[in-house]
Amino acid sequence: MSQQLTNLLYLGTIVCFILALRFLSSPRRARLGNLLGALGMALAIGVALAQDEAGSYGWIAAGIAVGAVVGVVGARTVKMTAMPQMVALFNGVGGGAVALIALGEFHERTAEGVGLSHTALIAIPLSSLIGSISFAGSMVAFAKLQELIGGRPFVYPGQKLVNMAVLGAAAVMTILVALDVDGQTLVIGVIVAALAFGVFFVLPIGGADMPVVISLLNAFTGIAAAGAGFVLQNNVLIVAGALVGASGTLLTMLMGRAMNRSLANVLFGAFGSVVATPADAGAGADGRSVRATTADDVAVMLAYARRVVFVPGYGLAVAQAQHDVRALADLLQERGVDVRYAIHPVAGRMPGHMNVLLAEANVPYDQLYEMDQINPEFSQTDVAVVVGANDVVNPAARSQASSPIYGMPILDVDRSANVVVIKRSMSPGFAGIDNPLFYDSKTVMLFADAKSAVESVIAAVKNV
Repeated sequence: MSQQLTNLLYLGTIVCFILALRFLSSPRRARLGNLLGALGMALAIGVALAQDEAGSYGWIAAGIAVGAVVGVVGARTVKMTAMPQMVALFNGVGGGAVALIALGEFHERTAEGVGLSHTALIAIPLSSLIGSISFAGSMVAFAKLQELIGGRPFVYPGQKLVNMAVLGAAAVMTILVALDVDGQTLVIGVIVAALAFGVFFVLPIGGADMPVVISLLNAFTGIAAAGAGFVLQNNVLIVAGALVGASGTLLTMLMGRAMNRSLANVLFGAFGSVVATPADAGAGADGRSVRATTADDVAVMLAYARRVVFVPGYGLAVAQAQHDVRALADLLQERGVDVRYAIHPVAGRMPGHMNVLLAEANVPYDQLYEMDQINPEFSQTDVAVVVGANDVVNPAARSQASSPIYGMPILDVDRSANVVVIKRSMSPGFAGIDNPLFYDSKTVMLFADAKSAVESVIAAVKNV
């Protein structure tokens, strides 16, 4: 294939990637964005295979076959509740692949006696470093989200000093490789040290901050891929990596802003390491107690309300209750109730988690309201139904300066006329703190799994 045709087709790939990111910014066009991204990647692979230096097509075909099977099976069998884990896993694999490419290119060029350009001397160790950190960190994030290891921050004395020492060692070896100090051992050392740092880096971060961590590690993978593009002199890899790196960095910043926390606080604050109350506490610090309710009572509240706002959280995802919530909303709308959904930007375990779940249940997009849109409406809301959410509706973020979530923007559900909280127990959220909302005089608690609770409410509404 001629270089001119290759560049032209790669330009088409780049356009597909840019349009994919543009369309993914809207739930209405997200499917089209995914299709365009897949088309761009298929085109990039096809052009790469058409090059004269492609190599052994047998091994390439085997790799594509294995990857396709894993991808298709994963996409079709992984539950929506496990989507954050799959994102972390796939992102980590990408980072690991970049590190291996960098190592392979260094080995091949030095073995053949081909001199490395200044660009390659910088890009190879940086790609190895960043890609390995992304791989190891993403694997730890996957293990935390999959509950293979505890979701709480893992901290020990001197941890930051250990992290700095490991990262410092990796940085020194990276610089030595960039200075053309002979030896493939140094590149391997960079990868080993970076893998260790990736593990140490994510272990102290609590499960509540995993969405931010996954977004940051995604940016790392993109930057590493762009570096590999310079090594391979592949323009489409440079542009694609830069797009991923830039979008991941921007998303990380936006999510930090949504929690009113700096990136340093997310990465080094050990957020969620202290549980302030017992798992099944029944009274607040001031002696107030919660009010338990029944599905029949909730049904009466909802059936005669003018406006109901559902607030989904991770508990809804765990229980797979999105379809039941949609069915309840449809039932209420038939009775003339104005139904809306309040979406907090960091609810769930990955960016857009609640939007994806509700879209799966075919909830109309015009009923989804972002935090800034819905907060002014809560004062005119008759009933706010919190389904499995906790920290994102905790009014301590507004009123308690000593709270670890103080200053974090929240959904103002406590300003509704009535609040129904569907929750399995009084256990705290990932922030590990008490929630004054549960003890508010206008709040009632429906203790049950979200799916069974909503199903009971649906049956009760039909009898009202």
